Amino acid sequence: MSGLFELVKHYPWLPSLKEYYSDIEAKDPVDFINEVFSSDNHYDVNKRILNIFELSFENVEIFPNYTQDDINIYLYLSLRILLYVLDNKVITNRVANIYSKTTYNELNKESDYNLYYIYQDLNLDVIYEQEPIIYKKIILKDQIEIKDTNFKIHFIDYLKLSSRLKDEFRKLVNNPVSNGYVIIPSKSLNRLIQEYVRNKFIMNNKRDNRNLSRFKDKLFKNQNFKTIFEKINAKWDLMKEEFEYSFEVGFKKGKDISKDFPPCIKEIHTKIKEGQNLIHTERLFLTWFLNALKYPEDEIINVFSSLPDFDRDKTAYQVRYAIKKGYTPYSCQSLKSMNLCMAKQYKDTLCLEGYFSKKLAVQKQISHPLFYVQFNQFKSSKKNFIKNESRKKK
Repeated sequence: MSGLFELVKHYPWLPSLKEYYSDIEAKDPVDFINEVFSSDNHYDVNKRILNIFELSFENVEIFPNYTQDDINIYLYLSLRILLYVLDNKVITNRVANIYSKTTYNELNKESDYNLYYIYQDLNLDVIYEQEPIIYKKIILKDQIEIKDTNFKIHFIDYLKLSSRLKDEFRKLVNNPVSNGYVIIPSKSLNRLIQEYVRNKFIMNNKRDNRNLSRFKDKLFKNQNFKTIFEKINAKWDLMKEEFEYSFEVGFKKGKDISKDFPPCIKEIHTKIKEGQNLIHTERLFLTWFLNALKYPEDEIINVFSSLPDFDRDKTAYQVRYAIKKGYTPYSCQSLKSMNLCMAKQYKDTLCLEGYFSKKLAVQKQISHPLFYVQFNQFKSSKKNFIKNESRKKK
């Protein structure tokens, strides 16, 4: 089927990759790398690989100009091999997130016809109804908003896809079911596919450490592959100045480190203390932020206790789920796009003017709220060191 053949170029994680590109997909990984990185296409593959890693390091959520061609096949398979040998969970999560979110964005542009064949290729029991099915009516004053869809999926397949997404609204009991089929809008179904794609990278990253070194040595015999591996590691080393989330001073019982928090977090804390409700993105951001600082679950749950809609059991469930996802907090760029950046309102010098990077010998802007904490903790530890040295001299 020519249509599905073209879709595989767009979505190389589809099972039909084995059918249409069996000569590539079935190759031994070392042979595959040797072929790709010795071919005329390796320049284009390298360029796209580096672009994805750079964007993921910068916490960009969707990469622009996603291309549908044969090189996309090589890109997808090369990414999975690279993530395996890089052996870095933070990098894997970042690349998995940007790739899967881009997939979701692309799927939402597809026609119902193409979506149906994508679902079929995934061996999902999905039915497309010619007449739209009304699954919800929203009445607001004198207006009625009708929600309808042409898709429905068997509840067993729905449960398989949604098992890792613990949102309350995704539970089977909270969705319309008819004759064993969940009536579902295409965007909601595509969100489940997004998680399926994300796990393609995460699950692939399980390794046997005893064999990893030998496997890596075989791959590194190809100089082009070794070079791109080293470039990615070098870029990550530079970014670690801002994106290494291990803190010498993280959460400590009885010690308040909130003075080191950035304005975006301080604003959310203020809202909580004043008993204001938080929007969903604020709750997620705060949870991921505190978790990155190694706050215990109970401490994170307690932070939300002043909210007017606080329910300990519900909050505990949501916090544990958010932590389990393993996402890092939003970057400064994302916070600005969501109007959650408070640098100007708080007239914060570090956020507005940045800092001097000794490593790069340039003035740099803060690009992540976690680095804001790390930078302030570094300054505090340095001041304490100078004070202690002065006391010793006296």
